[in-house]
Amino acid sequence: MIKPFFFLLGFAFHAAVYADTVPLFDGKTFTGWEGDIGSVWRIEDAALVAGSMEKKQEKNNFLATTKTYGDFELTLKWKLEGTEGFVNGGVQFRTERIPNHHEVSGYQADLGKGYDGALYDESRRKKMLAQPSPEVLAKAQKPLGEWNDYRIRAEGNRIQIWLNGVQTVDYTETEPNIALTGIIAVQIHGGATSIVRYKDLIIEELAAKK
Repeated sequence: MIKPFFFLLGFAFHAAVYADTVPLFDGKTFTGWEGDIGSVWRIEDAALVAGSMEKKQEKNNFLATTKTYGDFELTLKWKLEGTEGFVNGGVQFRTERIPNHHEVSGYQADLGKGYDGALYDESRRKKMLAQPSPEVLAKAQKPLGEWNDYRIRAEGNRIQIWLNGVQTVDYTETEPNIALTGIIAVQIHGGATSIVRYKDLIIEELAAKK
C-alpha cells in the first residue's frame, strides 16, 4: 500500500503546483477580454487575430483583459505576417488604458520589426528598456510567419522574457512609482499591412514578493 500512497501524494503535489495555472483565452469566445471586438479583433482557429493583408491597420490597437494582474508567469504563442509598413505587435502587461485614447501605457514584450524578445515601455517612457544582443536574437528568432513561443515572468521589480526557449531579457526596474499591477493586452501595430495572431495564452499568478 506504500506505492499508491506516494503516487497519490505525488499527484496531489503536482496538482497543487499547477492549480493556479489557467487559460486567459478559451479559444472560442472573448470572455474576459475587452476592446474593438468585431471591428479589429476576431477569433480564427483558436487564436486572437487582427489585421489584413489587403489594407493597412489605421493605428495601434489593443485587446485587453478585464482583470488586472500583478506577479505572474505568462506563456503564449504568437505569429506575425506582413508585407508593408511597420509590421509589429506586442504583449502588454502591468498596463493601463489611457482614457479617451486608443493607446495603453505600460510594459510590452515587443515582437516584429527586429524587436522580437525585447522589453519596451509603451506610451509611458516610450523607450526600449532591454533587448537581446544580435547573437542571442539569432538563436531565438524564427522567420516571419512562423509560430513563436513567449514566456513572460513579472515578479516584483524583476521582468524576464524568453523567446522560443531562449532568455532575451532579465530586467530589474529601478525607477520609483512604476506600477506593479495592470491589465494584459495584445497589440497590432498601426501603419502596416499585416496580420498578427496570439493563442494558447496561459497564466500562473505568483505570490507577491515581500
